[in-house]
Amino acid sequence: MSIEDDVALLERVPTLRLLGSASLRMLAIVSEQRNFGRGDLLFKQGDEADSGFVVQSGRFRVDDGAGAETIAGPGTLIGELALIVPMRRPSSAIALETTSAIRMARSLFQRVLESDPAAARRLRDEFASRASQIASDILMAGAKLSN
Repeated sequence: MSIEDDVALLERVPTLRLLGSASLRMLAIVSEQRNFGRGDLLFKQGDEADSGFVVQSGRFRVDDGAGAETIAGPGTLIGELALIVPMRRPSSAIALETTSAIRMARSLFQRVLESDPAAARRLRDEFASRASQIASDILMAGAKLSN
């Protein structure tokens, strides 16, 4: 894929779209493409997480080991929180077919945010909004359970 193709793919990812074209272009230029065959492991639960991945083609099965499973196809960002904070992988991801993904290292992602404070603010605001919504959902669920 060309850099322009990669930028277009990154623009399809809601979280990354917040960064704007210039930051996405920088990410596309310095990120690395990785290819996987059917059955190849992207990462396993408990691994140290130092990057996020955007699926270019193919599909990964993401499984938390407790029965929650999702299929991540083209344009899906896997490991979003690993772009922001050091953590362990909460799930495992395995390629279901020949699959390619763009790997974005946390250190690179943080440099992009440092170079574009407006993008960093937009991302912060998005995460704050999501956290607020999750807290509200938990309170509502708790209220329903206590009735």
